[in-house]
Amino acid sequence: MTGNQSAQGPKHKRNVTRRKVVVAGGAAVAAVGVGGAIAATANAGQTTKGTSPTATSTSAETCYKLTSETTEGPYYIDADKLRQDITEDKEGIPLTLRLKVIDNETCKAVKNAAVDVWHCDALGIYSGYEDLSTGGGGGGGTPPSGTPTGTPTGSPPEGGGGGGGGHSEPTDDERYLRGTWKTDKNGFVTFKTIFPGWYQGRCVHIHVKVHVGGTWTNTGYEGGNTCHTGQFFSDEESVLASAEVEPYSTSTTERTTLTEDTIYDQSGTAGGLLKLKYKKNGIAKGVLGTITMGVDPDATHDGTDDGVQPGATASASASAS
Repeated sequence: MTGNQSAQGPKHKRNVTRRKVVVAGGAAVAAVGVGGAIAATANAGQTTKGTSPTATSTSAETCYKLTSETTEGPYYIDADKLRQDITEDKEGIPLTLRLKVIDNETCKAVKNAAVDVWHCDALGIYSGYEDLSTGGGGGGGTPPSGTPTGTPTGSPPEGGGGGGGGHSEPTDDERYLRGTWKTDKNGFVTFKTIFPGWYQGRCVHIHVKVHVGGTWTNTGYEGGNTCHTGQFFSDEESVLASAEVEPYSTSTTERTTLTEDTIYDQSGTAGGLLKLKYKKNGIAKGVLGTITMGVDPDATHDGTDDGVQPGATASASASAS
């Protein structure tokens, strides 16, 4: 199980605070069609501390600082479903999530890593915690304006913020929109899911963990350390487009925008902002989301003690997870 998160000793001296993300031509990766092939594009940018990006005759990658560590939140379920298609029967806009994991020191692909993703459904509900989620379904109301009102109260679903929300035990047996799968030899892993909805106090987001150093067995993934706990975010244009599509359009929950979110650090790709691709005026047909995560395989970031996130006060982090 990926829950065994004991850290391994460093293999060599590293700067464990220096986290970077691939930037290629202004984006993490270049996407070709929804569900299509992804490849890093050539970039002759700078490197730091004398490290050289990996390169072939057609491509190169340059590493930059990544600051997207967050807490795992109360509703993480450890490696419960080893699968790539996590949709089950949930309605929503199809989303192909194409991720790449690289070593932030060497820029080399991290293969056989276990990657967890989990997120709420189109109406803000989390599987395993349906009774605790504060989604805003029903009603047939008008699409949200994007301007939240008041201060979020109660126990918000699915953590990711600073000091708030210890782990909660599941309240039901549902496991939709959750899954774990391994990276290939090039560091890629793909998930099939739906575009997330929103709930009170948070912008649209997806949670992620990366585990390394463990062993894949016939029944799961055991041992190793969790080297990254973070979140992915969606740009406002895409979220507003999704809000015109059912069942998102039936939500009556006020939506927190990307710039108002207390967890997203406003740093673009480095902060977890996905590159989203879909046909103009045709988001309902499907979205491709891509990003490259730079991680330190020797570090442990299990999301339980990372403190208050950038831009968030302690009280805001405790209430918006």
